[in-house]
Amino acid sequence: MGQTTSSKQHSSRRSFIKSMLAAGTAPLFIPAHILKSETAPSNQITLGVVGVGAQGTWDMRAFLAYYKDVRVTAICDVNKKNITRAQKYIQDAYGNSDLKVFSDYRKLHADSSIDAVLMALPVHWHGIVSQDAILQGKHIYHEKPMALSLEEGRRIRDAVKKKGVVFQFGTQQRSSIYFRWACELALNGRLGKLKHINVCTSGGLQSELFERQPVPEFVDWDQWVGPAPMTAFNEKKLERKYHEHITNFSLGMISCWGVHHLDIAQWGNGTDVAGPSTVQGTGHFPKKGSCDAILDWKVHFAFPNAADVTFVSPKQGIKEGVTFVGESDNWVYCTRGVIKAGEPELLRDSQNKCGKMPIKLPVSNQHTQNFIDAIKTETSAICNVDTAMSSDILCQIALIAVQEGRKLQWDPKTECFVNDKAANQRLKHRTFRGNWTLA
Repeated sequence: MGQTTSSKQHSSRRSFIKSMLAAGTAPLFIPAHILKSETAPSNQITLGVVGVGAQGTWDMRAFLAYYKDVRVTAICDVNKKNITRAQKYIQDAYGNSDLKVFSDYRKLHADSSIDAVLMALPVHWHGIVSQDAILQGKHIYHEKPMALSLEEGRRIRDAVKKKGVVFQFGTQQRSSIYFRWACELALNGRLGKLKHINVCTSGGLQSELFERQPVPEFVDWDQWVGPAPMTAFNEKKLERKYHEHITNFSLGMISCWGVHHLDIAQWGNGTDVAGPSTVQGTGHFPKKGSCDAILDWKVHFAFPNAADVTFVSPKQGIKEGVTFVGESDNWVYCTRGVIKAGEPELLRDSQNKCGKMPIKLPVSNQHTQNFIDAIKTETSAICNVDTAMSSDILCQIALIAVQEGRKLQWDPKTECFVNDKAANQRLKHRTFRGNWTLA
């Protein structure tokens, strides 16, 4: 019997590799998108990491643990201290530091040997950098939030649809049994009819005015600021705990933390790819200091065919985390590492052995592994671009409702406010500095 097409292709690939080895021209790693069926290392996904600051390093180290499936072959950052730290982690993981180092993300994206990109930059870079990676055909692990504006998020989504790449959003709580369990209890009517969802996340930060400092040699400040308005350098602005509270670079915790728990509310409310009909809210902003993002807020979303959602910052009578409330005030509460219920017996059947929860959500036990599996099987990641956008939109319009100070009508189909020019203007992306632009 003759060889099957698959066998012929496999044999051809092996011959190709042998010939390259004999000629001494084989690359260190052959990208998985070229040789999908080969065993390691040729079947490893080659990963480039853009942004190796605090969050990027944390994510990268998660990928380093999956050395049989993924190889980090390139890193990019404009901060030399970040690069040095990342190189040490790679050295410790692989026994060598054989990788490419870039200071310009565009050069990393243009490298055809790279299959996927982990993007973990400050928020003001998210739209431009992710869109560029995707349009270069890279699968993308996109750290939250989507971007500084809804329009940038849409451009990312459009690029994913156009190129057909795998998109994983950095809302890692979808890979936690506690959050999935709470959502399944809500969706299966174990609380009775779902009446209300309370969401509370970290609030804003007040700071002193950061004084101008000389730009140190280890960072390219002009490149770090990139498309944002130029601002005086102060080393604190390089730290995530500060730049996520500065509006030149971020929307604040209403987005950076809010998207985590609002994403779980969406999951358990059955509104993953839906949206609210109205949004209204109040809040306060700092009157001085460099950290000028929203300090505290109370926002209410009404959904046409689902439970309404109250979204607040701390100290407003709602526990930090997500609480699903059903009929007769039966409830289930979840936060990281914790799940509680008003009726403890609800939590005695996590594996659904009694058959009372026919609705089962997708299972992911590790967010990084889920992204890897999605690439290898050419399927969707657990937090794909549609669910990412749906959750991120809630953060965007929550802030706009506070800024406008009035109840707003929202159309989920058009992703616009109804007959509201002023509010819709806030959905557009800001003017980018210099030559930075979206494709």
